[in-house]
Amino acid sequence: MSTRAWFSTFIYHEALSKTGFERFNTELADECRNLRDFDTAGRRWSLKNYPGGYTSYASMNQLHKFSSTFEGLERKLNQHVRRYAGQLDMDLRGRKIFITDLWVNIMPEHTAHSLHLHPLSFISGTYYVATPSGCAGLKFEDPRLSKFMAAPPKTTKARPVNKPHITYPAQAGHVILFESWLRHEVAANRTTAERISISFNYNWS
Repeated sequence: MSTRAWFSTFIYHEALSKTGFERFNTELADECRNLRDFDTAGRRWSLKNYPGGYTSYASMNQLHKFSSTFEGLERKLNQHVRRYAGQLDMDLRGRKIFITDLWVNIMPEHTAHSLHLHPLSFISGTYYVATPSGCAGLKFEDPRLSKFMAAPPKTTKARPVNKPHITYPAQAGHVILFESWLRHEVAANRTTAERISISFNYNWS
């Protein structure tokens, strides 16, 4: 074929485990809500920087070191990150991967998460704990968007691979992984129930 795709962007989406995620997520949801009640500094930071919601990003962001439940999540995530890195042809032979940050996000109705990326890491991701029906997914932006210059708009029937944005639905029990330089956002939660996720960054040595 005369036209080929190069410099592809890969996004990983998979169930965390084949069975048993319901009980695991119930435990995680309880810990996430208890953490919100306990984390005065996090609630104060969220009031200014995460309107309407709660995140432990700026207060308690290494939860895998303090809770056996989150440590269990870390062990499961490690397997997925290794698999994803292999799909990206990353050479991690003899190298260690490790979580640098792991934090909770609780999004009640109307809470949104604006467009951002994750510096100082190589793979980032989100694990979904509670995803009420109709809640917003994770929207990714084509990393070439700022370089499109004089490009015409896409047709209404454009293939997903050629669209400037793509949204992955939020699905409890599933993990999404992406390279940390890829910008993404979460639209406002339009449901009355809380959307709960756990985000994380990985580095290597």
